[in-house]
Amino acid sequence: MVTITIEEREFIEKTIRECKECFAGMIDTEGLPYVIPMNFGYKDDVVYLHSGPEGNAVRSLTANPDICITFCTDSVITHQNEEVACSYRVQGSSVICRGRVEFVEDFDEKVEALNILMEQYTERPFKYSDPAVRNVKIWKIKIDRISGKIFGVPYKKSREYK
Repeated sequence: MVTITIEEREFIEKTIRECKECFAGMIDTEGLPYVIPMNFGYKDDVVYLHSGPEGNAVRSLTANPDICITFCTDSVITHQNEEVACSYRVQGSSVICRGRVEFVEDFDEKVEALNILMEQYTERPFKYSDPAVRNVKIWKIKIDRISGKIFGVPYKKSREYK
């Protein structure tokens, strides 16, 4: 089994669009790793996340806004020979990006971020109540570094990938 790193934007964009959630990794207020699954929106090299106005993640990111976000497509188990254990592998793709969280406070920018977030899941337009927008915490992450991986590629086919 081979894992191949991909820097091509087309692959990265496609992988992100296929995902229904991401995993946001940060350092908590005790200095320990903290990773949570989250819904997301993505547009123009910016990831948008949302949460309640308080909590461990918000406290952690207020203290240290560095974040690592991982997107993973659904994986498939496959094998070359069902009788040989080491021929089994999980195939899929992932994208990892790093950046810094900026909490959005502007009402109109929050609405725009919520629309981008909802576009990940549906094409339906939404209206939001004023209290809902005021009480949501929008995380805006401008991506500093990003790369993708294809994992579980059969070795003989690995040369076909760039």
